[in-house]
Amino acid sequence: MENKKEFKLIDGVFTTSDASSLLSTFIEEKIKYHKLDDFSNHIRHERDPQHSKDRIAKLTEIKADLKTWIDSVKHDTSYLIIKSTVTIEIDENFQ
Repeated sequence: MENKKEFKLIDGVFTTSDASSLLSTFIEEKIKYHKLDDFSNHIRHERDPQHSKDRIAKLTEIKADLKTWIDSVKHDTSYLIIKSTVTIEIDENFQ
């Protein structure tokens, strides 16, 4: 079995509107994940939810920056190229 695998999730040309929608939805799903993870870990395991809170704040900041940037280039171009690859590695030592 491979210890590392890459998956190409996004590789295409999008209108600024579609790009904004795609990336915004992706970020919102990540925020939802961290909100649920925060709640679950805090209630079930009494873990400190700070990591999720920090990640939510960072994702919210990225979402705002992304929207500002896309809005600024809307008038310059009709299309944006988006490429996103996810790399997953097995870490048997993580605790």
